[in-house]
Amino acid sequence: MSTNTLIATGFVLAWSSGFIGAELGTQDASSHTLLLWRFLVVTAVAAAWWLIAGRRRLNARELGWNALIGALSQAVFLFAVVWSVELGVSPGTSALVASLQPLVAALAGGPLLGERTLALQWFGLAGGLAGVALVVAGEHGSGAPWPAYALPVVAMLALVAATLLERASKRTTPLPDAMAVQCLISLVLFSVLAVATGTAAPPASSSFWAAVALTVVVSHLGGYGFYWLAVRRMSLARASSLLYLTPPTTMLLALVLFGDSVDGQGIAGTLLCLACVSAVHIGDRTRAVRPQPVSLS
Repeated sequence: MSTNTLIATGFVLAWSSGFIGAELGTQDASSHTLLLWRFLVVTAVAAAWWLIAGRRRLNARELGWNALIGALSQAVFLFAVVWSVELGVSPGTSALVASLQPLVAALAGGPLLGERTLALQWFGLAGGLAGVALVVAGEHGSGAPWPAYALPVVAMLALVAATLLERASKRTTPLPDAMAVQCLISLVLFSVLAVATGTAAPPASSSFWAAVALTVVVSHLGGYGFYWLAVRRMSLARASSLLYLTPPTTMLLALVLFGDSVDGQGIAGTLLCLACVSAVHIGDRTRAVRPQPVSLS
């Protein structure tokens, strides 16, 4: 199995777990509380990684880029997703809207970054959208107010912006340094929000702390780590297309953990997603994009 395949598999599993963690963690606490304690822990872990990796000092430009990327890709994205789930939007619907990112990124990446998207890749991107629509088709909400469904859109657009900034900046900041800055800026933002709303105190429930552990170790460190590795090593279309696999994977995780059923339509959508992601990857190999080196130290 190639390195890129391992990165792709790890990303899909880790990213999908975040939607499960959002539902689990907001059963007994607000989204502000969950995100504050998530980032208290994850920032400590990221700081320890930074210390072990060499404590490199970033210049002002690197700090600025990483602070902006972190605010968009972590603070805005996660706040919008978790809050939407708290308001009643299902994890599958949130994952579906977030998976629109490949189409938006591909449309913006061409004129902004000069990355050409082949016809086969456009077919894969559009077909993947149809696949995730099949997976969550039939869901008409669960009593959530209609503005709540705009939150996953905000999350998706924030991640698109962060991804384009990451590609356009052509940064060489090592991943431990980048993650430390991005987590720290998000912790500051969520601390202010939780204190201002009086929701900083955590509940004593075991499900809340299980959600914190899940979102820190698997969703955050695994999800964001694999995502930025994919963005740096693959084309924008190929890396973004992996998001199409998160709605069906979220459904499967919900089946295992919560007993949610998966019907034939969901299975068909999953198979279509797999086929369309394969089309994007084949187009990427046809174009023979050279992977970018990634510094981990």
